[in-house]
Amino acid sequence: MYLSLIFFPILSFLFCMFLGRSLSPKGTAILSCLFIFFSFLECILSFFEVGICKSPVFIKLYPWVDSELFDASWGFLFDSLTVSMGFLVTSVSLIVHIYSTVYMSHDPHQCRFMSYISLFTFFMLLLLSSDNFILLFLGWEGVGLCSYLLINFWFTRLQANKSALKAMVVNRVGDLGLALGIACIFLIFKTVDFAIVFSLIPYACNLKLFFLFFNFGIVDLVCFLFFVGAVGKSAQIGLHSWLPDAMEGPTPVSALIHAATMVTAGVFLIVRCSPIFEYSQSILFFIALWGAITTFFSGTIGVFQNDLKKVIAYSTCSQLGYMVFACGLSNYSVSIFHVLNHGYFKALLFLSAGSVIHALHNEQDMRKMGGLLQALPFTYVTFFIGSFALMGVPFLTGFYSKDVILEISYSKYSFLGTFTNWLGVVSVVITSFYSFKLIYLVFLSSPNGFKRTSFLVSEAPFGMGLSLVLLSTFSIFFGFLTKDLFIGLGTPFWNNSIFILPSHLNIIDSEFIPIYIKWLPFYCTLIGGISSIVLYHMLTNNLFFCYLNNVNLRLIYLFFSKKWFLDRLQNDLIVSFFLNSGYSITYKLIDKGLIEFYGPSGYSKSVVFLSKLLSRLTSGKINFYAFLIFVFLVVTVSSVCFVNVFYFFVEPQLLFVFILCLII
Repeated sequence: MYLSLIFFPILSFLFCMFLGRSLSPKGTAILSCLFIFFSFLECILSFFEVGICKSPVFIKLYPWVDSELFDASWGFLFDSLTVSMGFLVTSVSLIVHIYSTVYMSHDPHQCRFMSYISLFTFFMLLLLSSDNFILLFLGWEGVGLCSYLLINFWFTRLQANKSALKAMVVNRVGDLGLALGIACIFLIFKTVDFAIVFSLIPYACNLKLFFLFFNFGIVDLVCFLFFVGAVGKSAQIGLHSWLPDAMEGPTPVSALIHAATMVTAGVFLIVRCSPIFEYSQSILFFIALWGAITTFFSGTIGVFQNDLKKVIAYSTCSQLGYMVFACGLSNYSVSIFHVLNHGYFKALLFLSAGSVIHALHNEQDMRKMGGLLQALPFTYVTFFIGSFALMGVPFLTGFYSKDVILEISYSKYSFLGTFTNWLGVVSVVITSFYSFKLIYLVFLSSPNGFKRTSFLVSEAPFGMGLSLVLLSTFSIFFGFLTKDLFIGLGTPFWNNSIFILPSHLNIIDSEFIPIYIKWLPFYCTLIGGISSIVLYHMLTNNLFFCYLNNVNLRLIYLFFSKKWFLDRLQNDLIVSFFLNSGYSITYKLIDKGLIEFYGPSGYSKSVVFLSKLLSRLTSGKINFYAFLIFVFLVVTVSSVCFVNVFYFFVEPQLLFVFILCLII
């Protein structure tokens, strides 16, 4: 059962990719949905057996790599963390498959699209269920590959090509960090198996490793490198720029990447490696700080975006910041609970946005929308539910995890806790502001689009509507129904899948913080929402007049709408340096220089030159030939004698260096 849970999606990929033309687009869509549905059913059974009945499952199939001390097997681990994340992945993937059968029905390459999202699901399940770092890295690279294929699905669009390449290149930086971390793990422990590595970590706390001319604590170094990998996949500040550009793919792709697969991989890596991170206090401090800054940074950018999907994308970056700084505060269960909750309401937001874009014939600029409440009442309701869950309105799914993160950060009673709490609270105001902005500009404001487009607007078809209903149900009830199971006081659900040092536990302290601190996020939500309504409904003309006449206001708008100019800084300081270095060193000096001089081309030219030189020595005179033989004989004997004498008095290694210097 457990292995078929993973391999149903790969079967879906194979059938859709190689038999799609025979099955027809509709047959391919039905078959792929059926395979993912089977995987989802088995995930429910595994959740009951592993999570509820507390019976983790370990499966070793056969060795994959077996070379001296290095061994990596096809082994799978199903614990509480795996099955809870697997439930999210399979459920959201199933809903996205159903949605895609309608949304992509007009596309001539629907079979290819269904195969790609099935492959995406397979690699994510492989990543979640692996029991060693090598298999995890295979799934990690697989979701990166699928993100490239799906973002670049409409490959005739130049912007889609550029966005896919950007996602691939930026993620390579994070992948390098993860690969180096795995190499360090093997260098110290001579294994990559989770169970062995996690059990030996306490004995490695005092070990040092010389890396990049410095001595690092091995645990600190491994945690830092793993966090670099998480920053790339989970789009934290610095390596976040690929995520908003990923909106160039079809909307179901955006929902799958942002809700259940790609971006959750980095948070999952931190939670899975909690036995390692718990022994590195300095890296935990850094993680919490970085996540809190990302939360605020992404929110401020989202306020000033005009593309409907990009606002939701920056919202994803902001929410990922909450998850990461919760991990930095050693509250991994709360972080993974927010991952689960966020997956449903963010998928709902994206698919609702897709319904709007589908109705407006691929229009994504909010400034050209408005007045859609009467035309799309059903989509308005689902969008409303998703936005309110994102804001953390009480009794919706987002409320049960985001507010707990803020309470836990406050109860740390330290600089780090206070800093992350206040950045998180300010980000609540920002989240509420742009959420109300979305609702108002898309549905409630006066129509700003073309008249011919407004006449053609129609509500979502049945398949898309069913997907939105399912996600709305999860967005309303999932947090309430699972709160006590996942983060209830003393819950045994996580068993040994998450490790927290006793000195880092403060979930009990958060129950006794002042009541006004608990209500503060709700008040901030009201402040952000009211500010947005007042600004966009009552003061629009005044705001535009101030914008035209106030230079400082225009500069502020430019600063945030251009993403703090961080992309420009990266291009000018880092990307241009590597591009110039690649051209002047790699291309001109190595490719066109050394390789051509010493490579096949240079060798062939040398042979031709020598052959012409030797051809001139054929004079036909015997005395000249005798003279050449004598000269070469003297040179040969002298060289042999010189080498023998040199070898007798000098080490062979020095002789080799001497000869190499002569050649050079």
